[in-house]
Amino acid sequence: MVRTFTEYAMSSLAAFRSPVPDPEDRAATRKGLWKAREDRRKTAPEPEASSVGTPARMRPKLGEVLLDMGAISGSDLAHALTLQRRMSARLGDVLLRGEIVDAETLADALARQRGIGRAGPAPRGDAAADALARRMPLDMSVFFRAIPWRKVGSLTLVATARPEAIDTLADLLPPLLGPCLFSVVTDAAFDDRLTEIHGKTLARAAECEVPKPMSCRSWHPSGLLNPLALLPALLIVAAIAAPLTFLKIATALGLLVMCSNLGLRIAALLAARRTPTKSPPPEGAAAKLPSVSLLVPLHREPEIAASLTHRLSRLDYPKELLDICLVVEADDFVTRNALEKARLPATMRVITVPDGSPRTKPRAMNYALNFARGEIVGIYDAEDAPAPDQIMRVARRFQEVPEDVACLQGLLDYYNPTRNIMSRCFTIEYATWFRLVLPGLSRLGLAVPLGGTTLFFRRKALDRIGGWDAHNVTEDADLGIRLARLGYRTEIIRTTTLEEANAHPLAWIKQRSRWIKGYVLTWAVHSRRPLKLLRELGPRRWIGFHLLFMGSVLNALLMPFLWSTAVILFGLHHPVLDWLPGESPAVLAGLLIGGTLTSMVISWFGCATPHHRPLRPWIPLMEAYFWLATLAVMKALAEIVFRPFHWDKTTHGTFGGTDGSDFSHLETAAQTVDVDPVGHIGQRG
Repeated sequence: MVRTFTEYAMSSLAAFRSPVPDPEDRAATRKGLWKAREDRRKTAPEPEASSVGTPARMRPKLGEVLLDMGAISGSDLAHALTLQRRMSARLGDVLLRGEIVDAETLADALARQRGIGRAGPAPRGDAAADALARRMPLDMSVFFRAIPWRKVGSLTLVATARPEAIDTLADLLPPLLGPCLFSVVTDAAFDDRLTEIHGKTLARAAECEVPKPMSCRSWHPSGLLNPLALLPALLIVAAIAAPLTFLKIATALGLLVMCSNLGLRIAALLAARRTPTKSPPPEGAAAKLPSVSLLVPLHREPEIAASLTHRLSRLDYPKELLDICLVVEADDFVTRNALEKARLPATMRVITVPDGSPRTKPRAMNYALNFARGEIVGIYDAEDAPAPDQIMRVARRFQEVPEDVACLQGLLDYYNPTRNIMSRCFTIEYATWFRLVLPGLSRLGLAVPLGGTTLFFRRKALDRIGGWDAHNVTEDADLGIRLARLGYRTEIIRTTTLEEANAHPLAWIKQRSRWIKGYVLTWAVHSRRPLKLLRELGPRRWIGFHLLFMGSVLNALLMPFLWSTAVILFGLHHPVLDWLPGESPAVLAGLLIGGTLTSMVISWFGCATPHHRPLRPWIPLMEAYFWLATLAVMKALAEIVFRPFHWDKTTHGTFGGTDGSDFSHLETAAQTVDVDPVGHIGQRG
């Protein structure tokens, strides 16, 4: 039996009695609020029975109110209504984003339309008003964009930036607020008041959005006393006590891991190149376009603020539906000042994240998600240059796919691939990963480790899974696994974002060690209860998860033992030969040479697009390039012991391409041959 609106409200209130909301309670509360709103829509009475403000049958249309106020002209209204017919935007947002009316005028008109008042200035410094505001459950305030403003006699004045949801909200308000009346407030005023009242709570909640069993925040480093620190020590002791046996086992394990990883990549390659089944014409193509929020975390990057706003301004999605949130830490004054000087357009706004720990990208995104207004939430990095039609492709694809497709992962490419050898190898690696491996994993039905940027989610799914793990430094890959565990799917979509390729060995090691550290912690977290993980993922995805996460780490860690087989070339005996048929070096050589050639062939197919083909002669250098991975994994393992949540920031703008350059020729090339929504590779046209 469906729970009543009052039960939803009471459970919502109970979830926020503690200073730091419990993530499982908060997820349940959000699910209840979504359910309550959907139930209200299904069972809503006829419009004339509206319970708050002017009855709907007597209520004038918003356009008529604005015309009577002299705020707009008839032609302005006709143009706005034409735009609104093809998008899921409120008429007020269409007028506001088109700069036809300002926020205060729109709020006045909404108040007149509904026969309710304006909220007036926020009651700053009023302890009683602050205590009153905290009586509404936090998630209810965020979900409905409403907050108790002040007492008016015996009544509680509730201010809302979404007056169209008042009827549903009135059914959910907790009884301890007493009799309520409603008023209208601007989005900016609501955000300011929400931050003032709940900012610290939201910041603390952002640190623990993910339930503890699925988060790595319970990892408590204790230096050399940590069990993980004892493992290298034990391995060193074993190597000293029985060096030949240790070398034999480590080399054999390295060969096994290499073959397993190559087997997974070959399977992904074959799946990605398989001709997809013809799908019926999309039924949702004619549906109204959804609203989209884009989260762009920035940290001490003032030098690229202007070019970032320029690149994001090129997105051709309707500005009435676009909500670009530039997420900046509170103490990052240099970036905030640079953004202020950049004169942001109406589609962009700055969200300031209060101080807290850990200081990570996922924590900042969790906080910003409370202020995001879109039905779809996308993620970009500061140096990204997305294709202009990318958001339109994403929105249309979400309309076409089933509800269980909660995430669309776009492709990544680079606008500085020829800067040096390092950038060439980096581009080859990513071309293979995003154009072959990830599409193949998706086609195979395996869990997809996400790529951190050019990611797009259904907002409801993000609310259900609790956003990002603030303590995981590879939050994207972890999120992909949590989506899979809850039954959601990820699709690779044919659209490309250009980024800056890492072009220096030290910078590469720092970045890669952070990724490896996150992979190890993600594997450890999800492997705490292996049988539960097996039940949720199923056998095939369970095996794929272990191969992807620990396979890649072990491959880099054990690589030096494979190199040790080079002693055979100098006539020396290697212990691993004892385990091979006939102790023949030919078998070992076949494995190593065959593995190397197979890896090169996979990279060759990964560089199939016309703009990647000039990189194919550099593929043999990838074997030298991956030597750096061993250094990165050693650094990562040390940090897991001593500082597991340290975020080794990648500096953007160092290797060229973030100065507002024109990348249209690269964008055209990047889209020429691509991966379609189900992972097929072929010529577009």
